[in-house]
Amino acid sequence: MSVRVRFAPSPTGHLHIGGARTALYNYLYAKAQGGTFVFRVEDTDLERSKKEYEVSQLEDLRWLGIDYDEGPEKPGEYGPYRQSERTHIYEEYAKKLVDDGLAYYDFCTDEELEAMKERAMKEGRPPHYEGKWRNSEYFEEAANKLAAGEKGAIRFKAPKKSYVVNDEVRGRVVFPENMVGDFVIIRSNGLPVYNFCCVIDDMLMKITYVIRGEEHLNNSVRQLMIYEALGGTPPAFAHVSLLINKDRQKLSKRDGVTSVTKYKEESYLPEALINYLCLLGWSHPDEKEIFAIDDIGLAFDAKRFAKSAAIYDLEKLKWVNGMHLRALPNDELKSKIEEFIAKDHFYFSQSDTWKDSAIELLKNQIEFFSDFQPRLDSDLLNGEVNRSEKLEDVLSWDTTKKIINFLKDKLAGIDDSFISKEKFQEIFKSLKTELELKGKPLFMGTRVCLTGQDHGPELGDLVPLIPLKIIKERINHLS
Repeated sequence: MSVRVRFAPSPTGHLHIGGARTALYNYLYAKAQGGTFVFRVEDTDLERSKKEYEVSQLEDLRWLGIDYDEGPEKPGEYGPYRQSERTHIYEEYAKKLVDDGLAYYDFCTDEELEAMKERAMKEGRPPHYEGKWRNSEYFEEAANKLAAGEKGAIRFKAPKKSYVVNDEVRGRVVFPENMVGDFVIIRSNGLPVYNFCCVIDDMLMKITYVIRGEEHLNNSVRQLMIYEALGGTPPAFAHVSLLINKDRQKLSKRDGVTSVTKYKEESYLPEALINYLCLLGWSHPDEKEIFAIDDIGLAFDAKRFAKSAAIYDLEKLKWVNGMHLRALPNDELKSKIEEFIAKDHFYFSQSDTWKDSAIELLKNQIEFFSDFQPRLDSDLLNGEVNRSEKLEDVLSWDTTKKIINFLKDKLAGIDDSFISKEKFQEIFKSLKTELELKGKPLFMGTRVCLTGQDHGPELGDLVPLIPLKIIKERINHLS
């Protein structure tokens, strides 16, 4: 049988970054194996599920470059692909389990269930269901309640045996006997429980491989029980690493982890976000950190999933974004950057040559398109002087004071809007010769006087892009 994988989110919110990673891994695995990627909507939580979230999640997946082969908008032979449209299927299988003596109706009240839990805690045992309605002596009463129209939940009879998952990432995982008690598969309101409908769907949709987060590992034991009861073959499982912060704690919004929609609004590049997510639990065989997802192909192998938790580092993500930004073709990079520059900005009144040179000069110092204008204003258009401790030290040198006076005199006679590259080289050579300077006093002193900063791009590339009046303002501030 060909490989079939699935991504099955609940439409109760926007696509979270962890869900996006799960979708990505399934998509890449299907692509590498020549298989089928199924998108299924787990919308049995009727109160919280919303159509707008389903639409949003699909839009975010497409923005990331992830598309599915089967799903609500691409129906195949195993639909429908929304669980809310499959409730009759779950009811049919639940009743079959009841008829086979593998499940039973339960009419315990919430108060009774809470009392069971409290007793178990006092006695130091797992808070399992005590099995009142499991006993045959209550079957007649249960039948009478059903005949009278009373609603009851359906519980699965958990076998008293251990279960084993040979996980592709975790290895052999043993779930001991009595790890779980009898559990609900259909609520009293008629809605199915996750572990039940998930198995039914995976079984009927012929899912062969399940890639999901490690937090779902404990769900496996209940799902294996249901597969066994229904005579189905479980898929292979790969439970990928948890996402944690630098303090090795559970991620929160404080760590910059939020919905994909938010990253899109903050102008992250989809290729950068998807690149970074891929590395959170998987490693490239060539040890690459920067790559395009479309170039992975057969290189995506489940054997390269990591067991250890993946640290989500927002600064690393920003770095990856900057790397992808700088790799864009020049015309596309320029077009994107200009979307984030104020329409009345000095930039738009300059020649294309000046614009291209400014972008080429500053692109290595930005991680987002929106960073360009602030960097431009700071490095090229600010007549003020950055009075840092280091800069003040340079300004205190006698050699720097000589450079200030030299440049003030040389520039006074120039009326052009900019100093040409050739003119700057001429002035710099003259300064070096006449003041007999070299090394740090020459290069650092000249940089501070012309740019107002103690570090930055090569002066020969930077100075010709700074308006001459700005340079003169800086030098006057230093005089």
